Formats: sequence, C-alpha cells, structure tokens
Amino acid sequence: MNPNVFDDSRITAVGLLFEVHAGLSARFAAQMEEHGLSPVEFEVLTRLTRSPDNQLRMTDLAAQTSLSTSGVTRVVDRMERDGLIVRRACASDRRSSFAVVTPAGLRRLDECLPGHLQLIEDWFTGQLDPTALNALLDGLRRVRDAVHPCATAGSGDPATGPEHAKSTAC
Repeated sequence: MNPNVFDDSRITAVGLLFEVHAGLSARFAAQMEEHGLSPVEFEVLTRLTRSPDNQLRMTDLAAQTSLSTSGVTRVVDRMERDGLIVRRACASDRRSSFAVVTPAGLRRLDECLPGHLQLIEDWFTGQLDPTALNALLDGLRRVRDAVHPCATAGSGDPATGPEHAKSTAC
C-alpha cells in the first residue's frame, strides 16, 4: 500500500469534520442536559420552531433529523408526554399528522437557546471571520444536499428549502 495515501487531503477533511462534530456535540449535549433536553429533543424543537406554523409532518421531521419514522414516533411520544409538542391531524391527508411545538416547548427552547448560541459563538462561528464562515456554510449546504437531500423536507425557508435538494424523492 502506498504510505502517502494516509496523507490524502480527503481523509484529512473528513477526519477534521468528525473531530469538530464530536467536540461540538459533547459541549452541546452537556448544555442541553442542563435544560432537561437530549440533543435529539433539542433538534426536534429547533426544526419545528424554524418551520412554518412551528410544525412539520412527521415524515418530514424524520427526514430532517435523519431518524427513522419509528424513531421519530418514539421521540415525539416522549416529548408529547412531557408537554413539549403535540400531534395534529393533517386535514388534507388522514394518514399524516403534524408535530407541533407547544408553548411549553417554546419556553424550554427559549431557556436553552442563550447558552447554546454562546457555545456556537465561542467554539464554532466565532472561530471564523465572516468570509470564511460564509464559505463554510455554502460548502456544508452543498455537501448536505448531496448526501442528505431530504434534510429540508417540509421547510418553508427559500434559502434552504426542498427546491435546493438534488432529489425530489423525499
């Protein structure tokens, strides 16, 4: 085997991505736990509050969180039991339902967000000048859309909505 293959910049890029993710995830998880949220519960609340009417179809929520539909069901069950979200039937499709953030869910997220945003600033965005941050965001969106085209399913955000995904089979 060619010993130089381990110096390949592609391996370095992915390795750095994994290291950054692990470091940020550990910091975020500890901070979220202080507010009684798991990382996946925080992600669900964030995805829902950033969506039109603070809601997403369960299938879209599964696509955005990379959880299976049964995984989302279990998380939503737990969060519904805790009063953070509710399910609402879809008027146009009886087979679908929406997960919707409750006022209690919004309050919990509101309590958690200041510390979370400070961690993001301290350990991620604050490490980059605006030009570097914009380039990183552009690159991350391109890679995300390629490897996870359903990540914005149901999103109403024109900058990151489904029209930017490479596949419509979400």
